[in-house]
Amino acid sequence: MTDQTLDPSIHITELGERARAAARQLLAAPTEARNLALTEAAEALRVAKARLIEANRKDLDSVGDTKPASFIDRLMLDAARIESMAAALEQIAALPDPVGRKLATFNRPNGLVIERVAVPIGVIGMIYESRPNVGADASALCLKSGNAIILRGGSESRHSTREIVACMRAGLKAAGLPEDAVQTVQTISREAVTALLKAAKYVDLVIPRGGRGLVELVRDQARVPTLLHLDGNCHSYVHHAADLAKAADIIRNAKLRRTGICGATESLVVDRAVAAELLPRLADAMPDCELRGDPAAVAIESRIKPASAEDFGTEFLDAVASVKVVEGLDEAIAFVAQHSSGHTDAIITEDDAAARRFMAAIDSAVVMHNASTQFSDGGEFGMGAEIGIATGKMHARGPVGLEQLTSFKYLVHGDGQTRP
Repeated sequence: MTDQTLDPSIHITELGERARAAARQLLAAPTEARNLALTEAAEALRVAKARLIEANRKDLDSVGDTKPASFIDRLMLDAARIESMAAALEQIAALPDPVGRKLATFNRPNGLVIERVAVPIGVIGMIYESRPNVGADASALCLKSGNAIILRGGSESRHSTREIVACMRAGLKAAGLPEDAVQTVQTISREAVTALLKAAKYVDLVIPRGGRGLVELVRDQARVPTLLHLDGNCHSYVHHAADLAKAADIIRNAKLRRTGICGATESLVVDRAVAAELLPRLADAMPDCELRGDPAAVAIESRIKPASAEDFGTEFLDAVASVKVVEGLDEAIAFVAQHSSGHTDAIITEDDAAARRFMAAIDSAVVMHNASTQFSDGGEFGMGAEIGIATGKMHARGPVGLEQLTSFKYLVHGDGQTRP
């Protein structure tokens, strides 16, 4: 069948049935088999490098010049990024198995021994946009944690996604595991997304990774439990006790290392006491970034353009940043709390007491001290990779890695006990 002839509802049902069957088989799969599947998939990615680059070229050609450079950067695959994907699979294989971990043991007065142990969630639906490497990372994390996954990448990355999934399935086959543990939706129809969000009979959890529009669609339409990854309106606050040379280096990296990722700083918050010295330094250090500031920032540095009210709540995903001048720590905390999306926020200061206060008061998934917000990443956290950054507060928060893709069950050991 082609994209055009697939019935979205029937297609999702078929994928769900196969994924559920594969998930049941994975429950009994030993650690060694899951690790072998990952290392074999990594090798398959390397062998398929030319095919992957050609598939990605088709995706890039289909987009043309209709998208900004940051979008193209997220979509693009080259030899280095393919090697990075393969290496991530091997890193995940080398991590401890999250399944079967004994989380707690309770010895009851009646002699019962109760264990809480980690188990796979089951079938994960992953809906994401543009970045094809997400398919490899998500598949690897799900496989290692004993879950089956149904991928629905963006239409702009469909050729790349299919090649990546073929490599993951090759790894599963080589390890003697069910290939249907990794599947991709074969139609770009939006009706397939709706069907996946309502497939509660087959799918245990849906994780969206993309822009606010996608996440809000999932939030509003899902009948399946969701783990939301919201936009990254991230802040870097320069406290009056900051080392300004250090601050300039951190902010340039946090904003410009890769502008199109969710951990990129979008808003700079600067204490008035250091603004006159820091803002010209930032403008010098970031000539390739458009700075949009409040009246105080514009008055200090002529290269800063006036900001609109909307700029302070915008995830630019581009070489643009908003600038807010504040009177001190209290105003900075209030401003960040008002405008942050709850993803990642940072304070730059040599005052440890100020850092502790900021980090306690800012209720984001990740809060940093003297570090680039672009470290908000599962790989950088030692998780091998991430399936997303969860900005909610239930089940998982921050980078979602192997442990966050497990649930738990209770094992009760008795010796003839009966309840009175």
